[in-house]
Amino acid sequence: QRERDVMPLSFAQQRMWFIDQLEPGNPVYNTPRGVRLRGKLDVAALERALTMLVRRHEALRTTFRDVRGEPVQVIGNPEPFRVTVEDLSGLPEATREEETRRLIREEVQRPFNLSSGPLLRARVLRVSSEDHTLLLSMHHIVSDGWSMGVLVREVAALYEAYAVGAESPLKELSLQYGDYAVWQREWLQGEVLEQQLDYWRKQLAGVPPVLELPADRPRPQVQTFRGAALPFKLSKELAEELRALSRREGVTLYMTLLAVLQTLLLRYTGEEDIAVGTPIANRRHGEIENLIGFFANTLVMRTDVSGNPTFRELVQRVKETALGAYTHQDVPFEMLVEILQPERSMSYTPLFQVLFVLQNAPQEKLELSGLTLDLLSIDGGTAKLDLALLLEETEGGLDGVCEYSTDLFDEVTIIRLLGHFETLLEGVVNDPDQHLSQLPLLSEAERRQLLDEWNAQGEPFAGDLCVHELFALQAEHRPGEVAVLFEETRLDYRELNERANKLAHRLHTLGLRSDQVVAVMFERSTEMIVGVLAILDNYAAGIRRR
Repeated sequence: QRERDVMPLSFAQQRMWFIDQLEPGNPVYNTPRGVRLRGKLDVAALERALTMLVRRHEALRTTFRDVRGEPVQVIGNPEPFRVTVEDLSGLPEATREEETRRLIREEVQRPFNLSSGPLLRARVLRVSSEDHTLLLSMHHIVSDGWSMGVLVREVAALYEAYAVGAESPLKELSLQYGDYAVWQREWLQGEVLEQQLDYWRKQLAGVPPVLELPADRPRPQVQTFRGAALPFKLSKELAEELRALSRREGVTLYMTLLAVLQTLLLRYTGEEDIAVGTPIANRRHGEIENLIGFFANTLVMRTDVSGNPTFRELVQRVKETALGAYTHQDVPFEMLVEILQPERSMSYTPLFQVLFVLQNAPQEKLELSGLTLDLLSIDGGTAKLDLALLLEETEGGLDGVCEYSTDLFDEVTIIRLLGHFETLLEGVVNDPDQHLSQLPLLSEAERRQLLDEWNAQGEPFAGDLCVHELFALQAEHRPGEVAVLFEETRLDYRELNERANKLAHRLHTLGLRSDQVVAVMFERSTEMIVGVLAILDNYAAGIRRR
């Protein structure tokens, strides 16, 4: 028996609450969903449907408070739900879509207040009398990806009933999220907890703290969570070949795709100890399948890719890793971090910085009388990690989205990375007995550019000027432009030329001859460039003197 108004937090909620305490209102943990509605929309029926949804699911009327130093969830009373409607139909037709996109971005970035709520918002953008966009937003502390599916499905069923004057077709829920939070804390302790922790202590012992992908910019000292999302598709033919390969190897499609991703990370970084995060729904009990709440957990898939194995050998290593992780999936990631205490930094997430998701649950086609529904892909402008690869099985193949940190990567870099991922996929289905180092990575266009275009012999160089003399000409023509940039130091052409000349004169007065070899011992720096130019200048001057 429990009190219905004040409940403990689940382990996942507790971590989310602490994150919000450190950075209140950060939109990185907003979970938005957009639905395009074409046809006559009954806003009153929609509000009634959302009112019933909030009454059914206590998580949606929960707020979070600090009570004597401990966070608790406070369950509020059901109240009528109001939908914000914004009418864009009066705008010029050419600007309606642009304004819709702007309002979607605005909604995605709106913060939630965990202590006052509400933690569910709904907003309707009326483009015309028969064209609307419904925006639904929840905070991650009361939802996850599975929950969003439950929400859309139940709102659709309730709307369908209320629009024709019928009653709710949904059965009453036997459990609420608070029941799960209490059960989790009571069950996950003692021998049950220790047995699972023993596995993770061994599995993650000595895991590298960070996987540094080659980036366009240095990693900031503190994560900003600024990001972008890039959609991509893999063909139906390639998807079928990957499924066939998986069946032959006795593994799941997920395991095959994860092995290819880890091969890509090996080839990009040279690291042979690769840890990738992967989310699981964590709904192994039928009673919680239809609940809205934060159940999802994250597992660390750490694979030894050393020894240049064949792809067949690697995918079996991945299978062993995955099965072990699934068997010990009950330890919340938040607890794992707290107990293992890996090396921490404000600049990256602990244990892994790359995430992989394969969504293979069948997506229900939503149909409402008088309305056509299309789910919208929403780029929230945030990224929790360096890189997240999200794939979904569809009738047309595999639809993907790559979320990435814009602090680290440019879009063109991610486009190239996705191209390499697809090339690797094609390589493993063509010949899984190839060693990882032999698998093709570059596209045909990249190979042609690397081998032919960049190695093409240009026109013969005319003139008898030395390198340092060519540089001196540049210094004469562009004296004030930056010639060398290193960390915070900038030298323009005039400064660099003057410093090189001064050092060349000094070397000459010390008796340096043009036939002598000069060793240069510098860290990478502006001084190294000055030294090289000075030596060349001194060498050429010696030849002229002879």
